[in-house]
Amino acid sequence: MKLSSLEEYGLRCLLRLARGGATKSLTIEEISQAEGVTPPNVAKIMRIMRRGGFVESLRGQNGGYTLALTAQEIVVGDVLEVLGGRLYDPNFCEHFVGSEDSCLHESSNCSIRSLWNRVQSAVDEVLRQTTLADLAYEPVTADSPSPIVISDVT
Repeated sequence: MKLSSLEEYGLRCLLRLARGGATKSLTIEEISQAEGVTPPNVAKIMRIMRRGGFVESLRGQNGGYTLALTAQEIVVGDVLEVLGGRLYDPNFCEHFVGSEDSCLHESSNCSIRSLWNRVQSAVDEVLRQTTLADLAYEPVTADSPSPIVISDVT
């Protein structure tokens, strides 16, 4: 359960485009230099983002990438889903069965699985409420008040 570099860099590349404004396009090289991500990685990310409908590519001398939607319309949860999926994979427990063929807790009430499901629900709620505009124009710090309200997830 962790974010991949693809998800981290993907969000950073989209934020770079959002901060550039709706009319300014950026090349792979410009994004690469600004974010410290190699050009091949930026190219891969932009290809995924284009297929996901988040960016548009323009050819020519003034070409590059722009957001396909406004920053207010791009939900962080949707971006992370396109880049790699959820933090908690429902098949997570199958990867950690120990020395057995299947999880010993598979048929019983597994408190660990319910914990991961609750964590995923809380994360999903935050990610569904956060747009690219929230991140691009108001950096979130540990002591800043959050506009996101998380309800009791049980």
